[in-house]
Amino acid sequence: MIDNCKIPWFKKGDIGALTYVVTNNIINYLIVIATLSGVLGWPNEIVYGEVIPGMSIGLALSCIYYVYMAMKLAKKEGRNDVTALPSGVSTPAMFVILYGVIMPLHYALGDPQLTWSAAVAACFIGGIVEFSGGFIGPWMKNNIPRAALLGTVAGIGFIWMATQGLFDIFSDPVVGFPIFIVAMVGLFGGYLFPKKLPPLVVAVVGGVVYAFCLGRTQIDFTGVGFYFPNPVNTIQNLINGFTIVAPYLTIIIPIEIYNFVETMDNVEAANAAGDNYSVREAQFADGICTMVSALFGGVVPNTVWLGHAGLKKADAGIGFSLVSGLIFFVAGVFGLFTFFSELVPPAICGITYLWCAVIMVSQAFRVCEGKYFAAITVSMVPPVADFLFTQITGSIGLANIWTEVTASGVNGYNPEVTTMIMNAGVMWRGIPEVKAGAIIVGILAGAMTAFIIDRKLDKAAITMLVAAVLSLFGFVHSASLGFYPSSQFVLGYIISAVLLFVLHIGSKSWLESQDNFDYV
Repeated sequence: MIDNCKIPWFKKGDIGALTYVVTNNIINYLIVIATLSGVLGWPNEIVYGEVIPGMSIGLALSCIYYVYMAMKLAKKEGRNDVTALPSGVSTPAMFVILYGVIMPLHYALGDPQLTWSAAVAACFIGGIVEFSGGFIGPWMKNNIPRAALLGTVAGIGFIWMATQGLFDIFSDPVVGFPIFIVAMVGLFGGYLFPKKLPPLVVAVVGGVVYAFCLGRTQIDFTGVGFYFPNPVNTIQNLINGFTIVAPYLTIIIPIEIYNFVETMDNVEAANAAGDNYSVREAQFADGICTMVSALFGGVVPNTVWLGHAGLKKADAGIGFSLVSGLIFFVAGVFGLFTFFSELVPPAICGITYLWCAVIMVSQAFRVCEGKYFAAITVSMVPPVADFLFTQITGSIGLANIWTEVTASGVNGYNPEVTTMIMNAGVMWRGIPEVKAGAIIVGILAGAMTAFIIDRKLDKAAITMLVAAVLSLFGFVHSASLGFYPSSQFVLGYIISAVLLFVLHIGSKSWLESQDNFDYV
């Protein structure tokens, strides 16, 4: 190992990096707490005694491992300017897990303990999928159009995060508006306060003080204590949760596929910035740390965050990763997040929602060629069905009569309730069908569109055949995994595949393609 004098444990640039990693991860923690405690009403014993410590242990482990990777890279290349990879809770995956898995499970089971068991199992399965990304990730990246993957994630960000963020800000305008404006000046205007102080930091810290002075928040240390989860107890709950979470694999698997592709992209961005990390090693580390988090009670996966290039430009080293890992561990195990949850106003979380959503949507359109904008847009639509389904079923509150599985495997309201909803003018037709496996549906629809744009109709046809197989086994358009040979979706996709193959053959003879065609 290189002497510590050659690799400084802490540099001036680590201060900004530490602020970036800690602030944004803490806000993610607060989002988890607000959803589980505030919206779902889970008891503190589960939220602060299991979920938060489990997340903290997994996150601390990943932060420390990335320090090891940085030191190993520095030794290999004989450098002392290596910047550690930024690690954190995967924000897009967090929203999908909270609202696409945990929330429907909570209302279906009516038992927080049982729901937490299923969520832990989902997180562990997600870790396995993340780990597998080290093997299959490169193939998927080369064969799935980027517009389809990024567009689907952008749809998740827009419908789940941007809306919730803006609504949280408007829910208390006296607090929300000033905080929002200060944050926007930096995030979208590019301004800095004296001493190069980021406006986001001012908005967060100043917003906490401002909200406290207005009496909107309070200082409360009553929840501070020692919360170290028992892995033996968690493993038993995890085993029980596997059978419950099986129907939600259609949500878990694709979001974790996105997660390991996100890790791949962010590590490759770090390589482009000058730190040649192993993509495969980072994916393995993410998967293992996520599984460890689940074994201690965590419910949200880890990932390599974007932003490495900015941290390197700011001359960050390895100290920020080590210190942030220790902060997360101490805060999670000693219950400090109970203090933060009472002190931080919802508007601050709302700003992060909105900021992350804007980045996700902007990135999808920025990194893809203009000709693929149609594919991105098509990919963004299916997550809307997931959002509408959750909002409508939750608002009607007819949990005892809405669960009906049709012959094709779709889960939705029974005919009487469906008619009532549609007669009220609510957009409902097709929502249950698209909601089931919405992430995969978005990727498939976007991929088909991208292949058509590239005039690769044979690949578009293959995409439809893949969709038919996924429908046959219930990965899309079904309430759970199974075998659905009578599904109308299977037939529809097969007909579409045949049609595309015919058109592909025709494109070599009677189907004329226009030169310099622009659909906009």
